[in-house]
Amino acid sequence: MATAERINYFRKLRGMTQKYLGELLGFTGRNADGRIAQYETGKRTPKEDMLIQLADALSVSPQALKVPDIDTYTGLIHTLFALEDMYGMTIASYDGDNVIRLGKKDGKVDATIFNMLADWKNERTRYLDGQITKEEYDEWRYHYPSTSKSGHWAHNPSILDNLSFKDDETEE
Repeated sequence: MATAERINYFRKLRGMTQKYLGELLGFTGRNADGRIAQYETGKRTPKEDMLIQLADALSVSPQALKVPDIDTYTGLIHTLFALEDMYGMTIASYDGDNVIRLGKKDGKVDATIFNMLADWKNERTRYLDGQITKEEYDEWRYHYPSTSKSGHWAHNPSILDNLSFKDDETEE
């Protein structure tokens, strides 16, 4: 999830309108909601000092708004936090290990991610069993979902299609 979507996500999670958030940041009049709209659509990218102010106004860490850098442990953990927000994945213990669990809605795991993970598990098992080479496994991963043998994926599904928030009356 990009910075624009993260700002939008946390603003709505906090029940704020674009205008209210803009005013908290010191913007006035039409600039208040207009600037936030630009940040949320990606037309403008907040500079570091503005990102810090946005994070403060939204009561989150600046890292929670940034596109995570998974080359760092902090970036990786914020990626996992974003997966929790987006997909309902959670941390749990199983047999003495920390594991990531798929989120459930109405007691059921989301079929899309469940099927994608099943695809991954099946290909990894084929690799570990010697049915395919490491190069073939990597080729499968780096071209997924077009390499999926399950036939589930006509296009790359997006969780953003499934997110729903109460619309702000002051926004268009």
